[in-house]
Formats: sequence, structure tokens, C-alpha cells
Amino acid sequence: MTAVDPALRATRTACPYCGVGCGVLATPDGRGGAAISGDPEHPANFGRLCSKGSALGETLGLENRLLYPMIRCSKGSMERIAWTDALDHVAHRLQHIVARDGPRAVAFYLSGQLLTEDYYVANKLMKGFIGSANVDTNSRLCMSSSVAGHRRAFGADTVPGVYEDLDEADLLVLVGSNAAWCHPVLFQRMLANKQKRGARIVVIDPRRTDTAGDADLFLGLKPGTDTALFLGLLAHLADTGALDRGYIENHTSGFDDALARARSIAGSAAATALATGLSEQDVAAFFQMFGRTPRVVTLYSQGVNQSAQGTDKVNAILNCHLATGRIGKPGASPFSLTGQPNAMGGREVGGLANQLAAHMGFTPPEIDRVRRFWKAPRIATHEGLKAVQMFEAIARGEIKALWVMGTNPAVSLPDADSARAALKKLELFVVSENVVSNDTVNAGAHVLLPAQAWGEKSGTVTNSERRISRQRAFLTPPGETRPDWWIVSEVAKRLGFGAAFDFHSAAEIFREHAALSAFENNGGRDFDIGALRSLSDEAFDTMAPVLWPLRLGDTEPQQRFFSDGGFFANDHKARFIAPEVPALRTETTAGRPLRLNTGRIRDQWHTMTRSGTSPRLGQHLPEPFVEVHPDDAARHGVVDGGFARVVTDYGQCILKVLVSERQQRGMLFAPIHWSEATASSARVGALVAPFTDPFSGQPENKATPASITAYEYVFRGFALSRAPLELPDHVWWARVTVGGGHGYLFADNADLTGWSSWLRSVAGEDLAEYRDFGGGVYRAASFAVDGIETCLFLGPARDAGDWNVVKDLFAAGALSDDQRRMLLSGKSMDGLASAGPVVCACFGVGRTTICDAIASGARSAAELGQRLKAGTNCGSCIPELKRLIAQADVAGAATESERRRLEAASN
Repeated sequence: MTAVDPALRATRTACPYCGVGCGVLATPDGRGGAAISGDPEHPANFGRLCSKGSALGETLGLENRLLYPMIRCSKGSMERIAWTDALDHVAHRLQHIVARDGPRAVAFYLSGQLLTEDYYVANKLMKGFIGSANVDTNSRLCMSSSVAGHRRAFGADTVPGVYEDLDEADLLVLVGSNAAWCHPVLFQRMLANKQKRGARIVVIDPRRTDTAGDADLFLGLKPGTDTALFLGLLAHLADTGALDRGYIENHTSGFDDALARARSIAGSAAATALATGLSEQDVAAFFQMFGRTPRVVTLYSQGVNQSAQGTDKVNAILNCHLATGRIGKPGASPFSLTGQPNAMGGREVGGLANQLAAHMGFTPPEIDRVRRFWKAPRIATHEGLKAVQMFEAIARGEIKALWVMGTNPAVSLPDADSARAALKKLELFVVSENVVSNDTVNAGAHVLLPAQAWGEKSGTVTNSERRISRQRAFLTPPGETRPDWWIVSEVAKRLGFGAAFDFHSAAEIFREHAALSAFENNGGRDFDIGALRSLSDEAFDTMAPVLWPLRLGDTEPQQRFFSDGGFFANDHKARFIAPEVPALRTETTAGRPLRLNTGRIRDQWHTMTRSGTSPRLGQHLPEPFVEVHPDDAARHGVVDGGFARVVTDYGQCILKVLVSERQQRGMLFAPIHWSEATASSARVGALVAPFTDPFSGQPENKATPASITAYEYVFRGFALSRAPLELPDHVWWARVTVGGGHGYLFADNADLTGWSSWLRSVAGEDLAEYRDFGGGVYRAASFAVDGIETCLFLGPARDAGDWNVVKDLFAAGALSDDQRRMLLSGKSMDGLASAGPVVCACFGVGRTTICDAIASGARSAAELGQRLKAGTNCGSCIPELKRLIAQADVAGAATESERRRLEAASN
């Protein structure tokens, strides 16, 4: 915990990670940092934070921060310039390109990390004043299939339920969601419901993730078959009299067609089992649980959304809730788990290319309404290009100018190598960022504009349950950083639109946003926060978290939608959708016999721009990896702990191998987080096929045909340094932030003798070395002020030294004489035993410590929590604690069996 001056007060703000929208208390320490804790009064988390949120205080440093505007000079390097010059240049180039090629030649690519006020101003400028709808966001990669599904079914992008439903449901169905890792605060609410009320949990996922560890039923279906499963459920509900006929007749249309389609694809439990690869017994059990449980919440996330059939998957789920009337009622609703902190806010303002503003689309009446409200001179009249199509248009030369704000598309887009190559073709490439270097910046940005980061900026965000929260500043903005809304507004003024962008505060923008939501609404649109349109600056500063809608005249917000109908189509009815026959867009072949699934890991976020700067978050899974089933590992000659080359038609990576029976046969899994800035060969986005959903435009990130082959490295090792290192080109490496500096885990096949020369080129003069070239071992360290300045450990796979021991010595600062003498042994020493790889990131509890506690009698996760605190904060490590206990039980049973065998033999 950071030491805090008692005179400094805590600021209530919101977490900048996922869509749960947790409240955070941030208390500045007076030195640019802050102590972080959960806000016990925030209704999203009631004081609980996940490992990432708990570590926010470690991510506030200024290393690698972009502090001043920069422009690429004629020599190709980036040089600092004045704000006025940077803004003038951006405005002049945009004006020139629009005049020459038209408004569709320019585009903005935004981020779910932006505040609603930033989003609003950017969307207003492009769609209302430049006249193009080429405004899209990285949220397209996250939840756009849910948006499309909502709009098809409900007539609007409406989330019907609230988080309280997770406490009140009797059945929780998680589809394509590893909530235990990706939404752990909400998952702990679900587990609390299970423990207190006996709620049952069903997990539907091709991978047996940690979320499945607490499931009453796990359905490991084939990839791409979610639609078939829920079509089969709809047919079952009809056949067993579980439909709400009154709700269907009074509040919906299209049911007969949807049911007919369901019967034709998965008309029975047996047919559903055949389509999904599940057992008929498990399918029937799920159908019965759903059919007999009125209070059911179906939660879905990236496994549903990130698909070329994602919208159909969403609508297949929504069909089942509409057919039973289980929507908008306490403990009964479909629920989309949003990935980003303000993807919902972006949806509210129109930050997607197929939306206009304030949940309005591109119908003539809506275009006219927004035009009149904005007094827009050249409003966009047609949808723009969605993310993948936008970058394809850049590659074709149709889009000449791009402004990227707060995201890293050169890493996160599918077919990321092509996306990165496209960026180099732009005439104007502007990036608003917190960091001076990442893969997107390094793809050839012409202008860098320094944006304020979390803790410095102020505005609002909206979470997955439609709750608007204030994100407040508690740090002084460094350098010349500015809010994104200010940057966009200044460019707008230079384009001649000063009157419409004369904003002086986030509160002023929020009031306009709220007023637009209520403009000519009269209950015809779901998004309405008209009651907040006259909020004073002081009231905005102190605004408590609030659900929408909150219409003019309302004293309390509406909690839920659709329990009594009231949908947002012209006839006020919901639409049942008859999905297409589910089919993946690609086929496996002899050359690509496996399918690659991609996703997140527990302690990292997106491309690690923020989370990667925390030492504790880098310790759980520090290296990029590919997970493979034991049968596939044996078939393709890869081994646990070794390396493998993963190849698709779009790219290749070299990744550490993790063999696990939790992975489905025929499938690979690789996390998305590593970039060219953090690893040598792990840009997994470069492997992903760019096929997209026809309705949402969301790419299919979960099923790219791939091959895997072993890749051998003779040597393994690690380096630690107070300053960043540039390792030799022949090395496979992954960078890890550690206490006091930078860590690098690496593998290599080059001659050891070259490492000595390399180290001498980067290390200080006080250098100690241990050489055993015949045994394949080289270890060395340089020292400064009694501590390690730089060290390098290299050897055969099992003899490279103990990373955890040396890392702790490096972080400790000054070494004793004995520690210095023993350092190059790379082994534990008295008083500094290795705790092993971190399992509980919240409290820094290592695997060895946990296993020791298990060996001394701790037989449950609760007991481990009492002894070590592990698992007592966010709970996301509890499944791993349970596995370690189970492994100890198996090992103990095997030992006991062997003892009895030996006793019997001796008798």
C-alpha cells in the first residue's frame, strides 16, 4: 500500500478496465502516485476490486508517457512542437483532403477507453460537421454483435436487466464468458448467490475455463454452434409447454418463423447434441434446467460476440427469453457482459459507424432531428465503414486521413499485419495517446497528440448495466497533456466550426449530450437522460452513479426494460429472429488442422499499455503462450514448457506451450495481449482471419484454421535491468515489468560467447561473471550503489537460474555481501526463499507458498484465504487454488497407494 499524507483526501472515481464499472477510491500520495481501494458505496462493486483494479496505483508513472505534441519531420524522426502548430497542421491537412477527395476520405477510430464527453465531441465533429460517418471504435471488436442483436430484437440497443438480477436469479447461464477472469467482481456476486440461495450455474464454452470450475453443468460445445444450442432450447420450450403465450401474442412478432427455423436445425435434444458435439444427456439436462426455472439470467460475452455469426447467436439467446417472457424481471433477463469501461457510453453517443447519435440511426427523421439539434451544416446521411472495412479502405487508398484515439489497432485488429501495413499508406495519420511508443504509433504516425490518462481526466463512463459514473481527476496532468474533448474541439474550431465546439468543460458537453438524448424523444427512444440536461457544474462534480433512462421529470431512474413489452420498434413489439444455419466461415485442412481461439488472461488488459506497467500483474502468466490439448500436443510433437510455431494463412507467432486437458481437442488458445513492444513474436492479432459478421461487422476471433509445430531453443534465460534493454535480434523474448525496473524472459540458439560481449555493451563496469560454456551456462551481473544494475542468466532449459529469486533480489535494492556473492548461483538462499510464480496477484501470494500451506493442512480455498489472504479480494485466483488442492490430493493418494503396495510386497 502506498503511504498517504493524511491531509490528502480520497477521490471517488471509476476503474478504467472492463465494463463492470467498479467504483474506486484514489488517494494521492503527493508524489504522483495514489493509494487505490474499492468504493464500498458504488453499486457496481460495493468495495470489491479485481487484481487489475487493485494494482492501478502501480500504473501511474510517467515512463513512456507522451507529454508534448510531436510531428514527424523530414528526416523521419518525431520532434516536439507547440500545441498551436500541431492543431493547425491537423486541421489544415484534414481540410485539404476533404476538399480534394470528399468527407468519406477521412475517418476517426475511437476507443472504449474514452470518456463519454470525448466520444460525443469526436462523433459530433465527424458526423455533423465534416459530413462522414466513418467513425468507428475498438468496441466493434468487443460487443457490436450484442448491439446488432438488441436492435434487431428490441428496436434499440437496450440492456434489459441490471446487476441485481445476478443476486436474484435461480439459474445463471454463462455463454462464451470466462467471467471468473474477465469480470471477476460480477462472478463473485454470482458465486455468492449460489452459496446463499442455491442458484445453479451453467457454463457454455468450447474451453473449460476457470469459470467452469463452479458450474453445476459445463457444456463444452463445438466452436460456432451456440446458435444451434439455443435453437434447440427454443424448440424444447415449445414442446414442453414452457412458453409464455400471452407475452408472445401481446408483445412480439415473428415467433412462428423463428420456431420453424429452430425445428429445422435443432428440433430435439438428439438433433441439438449432434449439431453441437455435446452429449444428449447434457443437452437435455440444460433444457430442463432452463425450462423449469422462471428466474434465469443468460450472460454472454466475447465467445458469442466475436464471431461471423455473432448477431445470430445473440438473437438465438434473446428468442428464448422473449418466448418465456423472462426479460426485464427481477432475476430474469438476457445480459451482455461488456468488455470495456465505456463501450456503453460510446454506444450512447453514436460512436459506431452504423449509429448517428443518442441511440438514433440513419433514418430520414432521425438524421433531420440530429441535424437540427446540432445545427449541423453537412450531416452524414449514410452509415460509415466499420472497423475491419475501414482499414481495408485505407489499404485500397480510399481513406486518406485517419485519427486514432486511445487504442492500438496495429495489434488488436484481425489480420493485424495487413492493418499495420495499411497505416503506412495514409497521407495524414494522427494519434491521440498517453504513450510515446506502441505498435500503432510506430506504424508511422505523422502527428502525436498527448492526451490525459486515467487519474488526470474527468468525465463520465457507462457500465454494462446502463449505470453512468463519474471518472474524476485526482492527479495533476503532466507536461502539456490535454483532455481528448479539448483536442478535438480545438481542431473543430480551426475547421471553422467554433460556435458548435466552444466547450469549456466536460460538464458542458455532458449537458448537451443529455439534452440531445431528450430532444423530441417523448418516450420513443430508450436512451434518455433529459433529467440531467441542466445539471450545474457543481452537481456534475458530485454526481452519484445513476442508471438510465432518467427522463425529464423523473425522480428515480427506470431499473429494467420490457417486462410488460414497450419495445422500441414502430409497433412497440419485439422481433423474433430466425437465424441462418450456423456455420463457421472457414474450414480446417490438412495444412491447417486446428482452430485458433483468442482471448484474455486474468491479470492483463488489451495490449498491456496500462496493465503491463504493473509489476504484480506481470507475474501470473508472464510469457505469451498457446494452450493445446494433450492429444494434439502428442500428435504435433509439442511439449509442455517448450515452444511452438503457430501459423495461419495470415501470420505466424512463436509461443510458449501450455498443455492442458481443459483445452478442447482440435482447438488452440492464445491470449491477445502481447505486441511488438512487449514480445518478439507474439502479435496474435496477426494470426486472426478478418471475416466479419454481416450485421455487426464484428470479426470472428475464435476459430481461425491454424497449424502448430515444435520450435526448439537450446538455451533459456532472463535479464533484469534498471533501464529498458534491446536484446539481440536472434532472441525470442517477452518483456515483464518488475519491481525497480524491467525484466526479460527469453530463449535463444546462438553461441553463448556472444552474450558476454552484448552484456558488456549495456552493463556498468562493476561486472561479475560466471562462465561454463561447456555446460551451456553464462551468468553475469553489474552493480551500482550496492544493488544490481543489470544481470543476465542463461543456460539449458532447467538450469538458467531461479527467475523469482533473482527478481526479488533485484527489487530489494541494496544487497548484503553474502547475497552479492551468492547471486550468480541463481538459487534460493536463507531469508529469501522463492515464493514461486504468483497465483494471487491481489496479495502477491506465490504457488510455492500456497503449496506449502496445502502440505501443512489447508484443504480448502477458504482455509488458504485465512492463512495467506489468497483469494479474499477479487476471487479470480480461487479456481487455481482449488486445482492446486486437487493436485495435492491426487499426489497424496498416489503416494499412499505406493506405500501400501510396498508394504504388501514386503509382507
